[in-house]
Amino acid sequence: MIGWYVHHQGRGHLHRAAAVAAVLDTPVVGLSSLPSPGEPFADWVPLADDAGHPVEEVTAGGALHWAPRGHDGMRQRMSRLAAWVEQARPAAVVVDVSVEVSVFLRLMGVPVVVTAMPGDRTDAPHTTGYTVAERVLAFWPQDVLDPPWLSRLGDRVVHVGAVSRFDGREPADPVPGSGVLLAGGGGSAVTQADVDALRAVTPGLGWTVLGGPGDWSADPWPVLSSADVVVTHAGQNALAEVAAARRPAVVVAQERPFREQHRTTDALHRSGIAVGLPRWPDAAAWPRLLEQARALGGGGWARWSPGDAARRAAREIEAVART
Repeated sequence: MIGWYVHHQGRGHLHRAAAVAAVLDTPVVGLSSLPSPGEPFADWVPLADDAGHPVEEVTAGGALHWAPRGHDGMRQRMSRLAAWVEQARPAAVVVDVSVEVSVFLRLMGVPVVVTAMPGDRTDAPHTTGYTVAERVLAFWPQDVLDPPWLSRLGDRVVHVGAVSRFDGREPADPVPGSGVLLAGGGGSAVTQADVDALRAVTPGLGWTVLGGPGDWSADPWPVLSSADVVVTHAGQNALAEVAAARRPAVVVAQERPFREQHRTTDALHRSGIAVGLPRWPDAAAWPRLLEQARALGGGGWARWSPGDAARRAAREIEAVART
């Protein structure tokens, strides 16, 4: 049995876990405070929420990211994890993502596979979390994004490329004059005023807004894969889905810890895969930016998302579980 710890923020961690779990030969048990999605997970272990409680001394003197002293939810989630490990005896656990869970499981003797995150991850907690891992999976290509701190981990790091739940799915028929704005489900800086200004300066495009001030869609593939052009934030799941659709894109970094989205956006821009921006632009710039994206086309996304990244990741996880 393999466990998979799924972070509750946004939906990308769960989408990625499900895509890889579906191709693993070994049954996968989800571990998360998110509700169980059912298949492809063989079981789901609900963990207590570690928020909503007065917190103090959350970093344990700078050694960890989130370990609030005297926190009932934190104690309950770690107790539940320990009980599950004792009962299930997992061959390995994938952690996406939590330094504290990675270290806790490794202290129990469980081999840990950690998913890498872009950005400047050189602080003490991240260094510890990556050090205890048997394998570190980077869900992006090394030739596009290769931070020095990650390469120093040597051959424990494997770049598998982006994983999307839409890998291998046939695109919808093109819809001329259509644009899609992916504003994000894990916290968006895009406002309704931004959307209104974008629409005002691009009268030839009909925009569908997903996330943020727009609607949420359980299946954005039909509108995404048929779009003339896409504007998206630089979250890993959003980029994986745009990449799977091979659509021309403008990628706008949103503020995240450790400069995560900015480092990703810079790499995409330098590589010519997409037009990358460090912040939401003035409205007058949108026609030029969208034309630049169309000129680049969407073919460069094949470098970011090879289409078989889930199977590549599964091979690495199975290898760790067999040791």
